[in-house]
Amino acid sequence: MERIVFLDRDAIRVSVRRPEFEHEWKEYPYTPPEKVVERLAEASVAITNRVFLREGELAQLPSLKFIAVAATGVDCVDLDACRRRGISVSNVRNWSISVPEHIFALILALRRNLFAYHEAVRSGEWHQSKNYTLLKEPMPRALRGHTLGIIGYGMLGQAVGRMAEAFGMNLLISEHKGADVIREGRIPFDETIRLSDIIVVLCPLTEETRGLIGQEELRAMPRHALLINCARGGIVDDTALAEAMESGEIAGAGVDVLNQEPPRDGNPLLDPGLKNVIVTPHVAWASVEALETLAEQLIENIEAFVRGRPQNLVT
Repeated sequence: MERIVFLDRDAIRVSVRRPEFEHEWKEYPYTPPEKVVERLAEASVAITNRVFLREGELAQLPSLKFIAVAATGVDCVDLDACRRRGISVSNVRNWSISVPEHIFALILALRRNLFAYHEAVRSGEWHQSKNYTLLKEPMPRALRGHTLGIIGYGMLGQAVGRMAEAFGMNLLISEHKGADVIREGRIPFDETIRLSDIIVVLCPLTEETRGLIGQEELRAMPRHALLINCARGGIVDDTALAEAMESGEIAGAGVDVLNQEPPRDGNPLLDPGLKNVIVTPHVAWASVEALETLAEQLIENIEAFVRGRPQNLVT
């Protein structure tokens, strides 16, 4: 009988059906690092959204055969250790309709200077205007005719591209940084950085993409540009981004991810004096509809593995 342990059930706040085979099911709202081995001691299947499973824990779990990641990103799992130990790992794919919408919510809020105008009304500044309106700096910018560059052109990147075209934007798709061969329809990474009015980061966090955008890349962006990161913390250097914002090297930033989550030790992007930056708490993926799709695919992945026809494997 399969023993299934869901390490962080509270991350998936919709109903999750049970697999259609004989099994034991145990779930925990959240699992701290020191409890991982104890809770997975006899498990054959582990489910994790963001609880980390590293070499140290995996070495103590001889019964574990399968890790079902309840997300697309798998940076919380040591894949090399899983390969060495014969543990299969799956993820869920093409499930979050919410990420592209969240990206454009950030873009529009920053481009239209919505927070400054909202505060101007709440503070009574509009009441004192000599005219019917109130214009603040920086002046809002339209999207039509401007260029959006996408770094990470998977399903989410493609969905963002379709939305950009619906707004009448020009689209640039970045090739991998430092690539010798430029694929058809893509342009070099450095050109994407230099030519885009808005950069959207959607690539996975890997050893190759860690620190992908730092001080050098931010300085190469147009001064009126926005940077949007709804991928993973660590791809963008938070300190360099805060410094670029403070010095005016770029005009604004919207981030849904930080290097440390939650930011218990603080983060320079959370400085209340930093202007035209929006930080959301890693929720771009979240909507009832998206989570229902994720929950169903998660269980389908487990059922497929037990039937001997695994799907969505990453190792």
